[in-house]
Amino acid sequence: QVQLVESGGGLVQAGGSLRLSCAVSANIFAMNTIGWYRQAPGKQRELVARVISGGSTNYPDSMKGRVTISRDGAKNTVYLQMNSLKPEDTAVYLCNGRVTTFGPDYWGQGTQVTVPS
Repeated sequence: QVQLVESGGGLVQAGGSLRLSCAVSANIFAMNTIGWYRQAPGKQRELVARVISGGSTNYPDSMKGRVTISRDGAKNTVYLQMNSLKPEDTAVYLCNGRVTTFGPDYWGQGTQVTVPS
């Protein structure tokens, strides 16, 4: 069982920046994937950024240039730096991890990010 605990969400004005943190109970460099998703009210959960084993990163086209995912192995923490935030970025941001390719997904409880229009 892997626990993930997010923090760093809040209210930020449009154009501002925010850094989210995800503390993981496992060795993040040993995980198959570790990353961030988001879910806005009435919308499907969507990928924001993730790191795949080996260190390569995945960003959907809609996020490229505005978000950066990084890892701190000493703290077993994954970060999501978000810049140029827009009202449409308002969502609950969830940390996700998978230990093996076909293993279960582990999820944190989420942290709310609100960008008022």
